[in-house]
Amino acid sequence: MQVIGLCRFSYPALGGFQIEHDSIEARRAFLYAEARMEERFALFEGFTLPALRAQTDPDFTFLTVVGDDLPAQYRARLDALTAGMPQVVIQSRPPGRHRDVMQDAINSVRTDPDAPCLQFRLDDDDAVACSYIEALRLAADEHHKLLRSERHIAIDFNQGFLARPSMNGIEAAPSSTRFMTAALALLIAPNVKLTVMNFSHSRLQRFMSCVIMGGVDMYVRSHNTFNDSRMGKHPMEMHPLTPELEAHFKDTFAIDTNDIRRLFHNVPPLEIGD
Repeated sequence: MQVIGLCRFSYPALGGFQIEHDSIEARRAFLYAEARMEERFALFEGFTLPALRAQTDPDFTFLTVVGDDLPAQYRARLDALTAGMPQVVIQSRPPGRHRDVMQDAINSVRTDPDAPCLQFRLDDDDAVACSYIEALRLAADEHHKLLRSERHIAIDFNQGFLARPSMNGIEAAPSSTRFMTAALALLIAPNVKLTVMNFSHSRLQRFMSCVIMGGVDMYVRSHNTFNDSRMGKHPMEMHPLTPELEAHFKDTFAIDTNDIRRLFHNVPPLEIGD
């Protein structure tokens, strides 16, 4: 069964953001601002990519959508970071309606529309566990018979961490929240063109059967300066990782706290309440 992950890397969509802008020019200015891009690259390199490289099941496609006006220095940097990752497909697209563009992008890399497909979304500042693709396929094997009567099935791994990276390392708090974007996937029936990006993740239970997979840490969702969804002005209390949790982050998510310190050395720290 094909597994497709979608990442929107600073794509200037029309819609799809909780932070609104008056024009596409204003959105581009926000997305491509130097301070924001430096933080996004630090998060993408330190949080998102390590576990994707280390997946216990490497058979997946990681579709990364960027704007066709992404400044050349950032596109070159993105290409360099993902070099040697055969799973990564980077598509440049002009601004368009968010759900329409993402639906077309995902379906463009779907190799066999006559077969079921697993799809997940992963923001460029979040992470999944190194075992995510393997666990997702196992869950789909157990529940795929539901597709006999349904077009979509949600598979939600609902346990992980909220984390705040900085030059000092990582602060984190355990999280057990249903229908967060990280580690949430859809099992799509054959010949169904709607994708994981056609549904609001927080309301999936209104539209389809949902399988909740708990008991194992499967995601890290970051709290950072430029979150589109800031998880509130005052997020839950986080604490620096203990040596035991540093080891857990490295073993489970391939996130190295020393790499985070290096990557965020020149990234201003998040001021709580911004």
